[in-house]
Amino acid sequence: MIARTWRGAVKTADAEAYAAYIDETGMKAYAATPGNQGAYMLTRELGELTEFVTLSFWDSVDSIRAFAGENYETAVFYPQDDRYLVERDETCTHREVASMARRD
Repeated sequence: MIARTWRGAVKTADAEAYAAYIDETGMKAYAATPGNQGAYMLTRELGELTEFVTLSFWDSVDSIRAFAGENYETAVFYPQDDRYLVERDETCTHREVASMARRD
């Protein structure tokens, strides 16, 4: 299993609107891609900025490529990202992690 992480920051005043936007775009796109085993959005307030970290789990690098394209290490951005983001990683980090069976 591969963990994919990305980091960006918005003005704290925009954090709620950005969270809703990411939930409707990136998080739904992650969850709808075959091979995705879960996607999470984490936030942390840093004074005037709120940091966002997305964490998603994938069956394989091939399933990440199905979502992000052949250059899967490059972050995927959406049209409104420029409106909100004041800091962003241009790439994603990928780490192999131990697979755990899901509990229903």
